[in-house]
Amino acid sequence: MSSVSYAFLDNAPVIPVIAIQDLAHAVPLAEALVAGGIVNLEITLRTEHGLNAISLIRDKVKGANVGVGTVCSASEFDAAIDAGANFVVSPGQSDALFERALLTNVPFLPGAVTATEVMAARE
Repeated sequence: MSSVSYAFLDNAPVIPVIAIQDLAHAVPLAEALVAGGIVNLEITLRTEHGLNAISLIRDKVKGANVGVGTVCSASEFDAAIDAGANFVVSPGQSDALFERALLTNVPFLPGAVTATEVMAARE
C-alpha cells in the first residue's frame, strides 16, 4: 500500500464546507469557486443531495478536487468514495473511520477538539 498524499492542501489550503440544498446549484457553485482559485471542495452529507453533488461536480467541473464532509460511519465513507470523493472529512474520529481510511488509501481529515484527540489522530 502506498502512502496517502495530502499535497492537495499545499497550494490550496482553504476548503469551503458546502451543503447543497438544491442539486441544480452544485455545478455552477463549484465552477465559480474553482474559477476563483478555490479548488478543494468539501461537499457535506448533511443534505440528501451530498453524494449526487459529489458525482456531478467530479464529472462536470474541470479542476475541482471534490471531497466529502460530515462522514460519521464506514458506510458513509464507502458511499462517498463510490460517488467520487477524493478526500474525506469527519467531524470526529473513530476506529472504524481510521481503518477505512487505511484500507482505501484516501486522505482522511478527522475532527479533533482536545489535545488528546489531536494526539490520537496523529497516531
